[in-house]
Amino acid sequence: MPSNRAASTEDGLADSAARIVVAEGTTVLALRYEGGVVLAGDRRATEGSFIAHRYIEKVHRTDSHSAVAVAGAAGPALEIVRLFQTELEHYEKVQGVRLSIAGQANRLASLVRSHFELALRGLVVVPVFGGYDEAAGVGRIFKYDLTGGRYEEREFHAEGSGGRLARSFIKQGFDPSMSKDAAVDLALEALYEAADEDAGTGGPDLARGIYPTIATVDSAGFARVPDEEVADRFKRILQRSRE
Repeated sequence: MPSNRAASTEDGLADSAARIVVAEGTTVLALRYEGGVVLAGDRRATEGSFIAHRYIEKVHRTDSHSAVAVAGAAGPALEIVRLFQTELEHYEKVQGVRLSIAGQANRLASLVRSHFELALRGLVVVPVFGGYDEAAGVGRIFKYDLTGGRYEEREFHAEGSGGRLARSFIKQGFDPSMSKDAAVDLALEALYEAADEDAGTGGPDLARGIYPTIATVDSAGFARVPDEEVADRFKRILQRSRE
């Protein structure tokens, strides 16, 4: 039988483990437009009530016509992204063709499922996957649960601490026939509104020049919107908000 001192030590280690705080990415989203999909994410990562990083990248190219945005525990999230990118690249080299968007979504579901044990310990990773389906000629969006279940969204989705706020805002302005420019503006405005209410979501930082990461995927492939363009768009959004 362990001594009281040993038991006390074990309890102390358990308490310390329970108090470990990891960096977490907050809000990401995806929405469809006519002929493609937009993915966006703010740049803030938090550790409890503190800002851990201001420049984290949450939107990542996975192949020429797909991308993933990740919220949750930053370390495991980036590990899943790197593994996913490597597997897709390997498949294309071996098979000579890209894996279909549905196949990519299924493979990401397997990676999320393999992470389930860590998710039960609090290291949750929640991705949003989007890509251009060349066979159907449309953009497609997939969301996931902690067990690796994947579900296709026909219009839009958002995850993270500000996800509910972002979804509510997008719902008011979403139109499946909207142009790429309109979809980019709607995504940026949704992140801006989420940051206005959610402390974990980083809004545009004009002083430091920090803006959300945003990318589009359509028949032309993956394209990241340049920071200079994002800054100009945000200035117009802020002007409309003041007016």
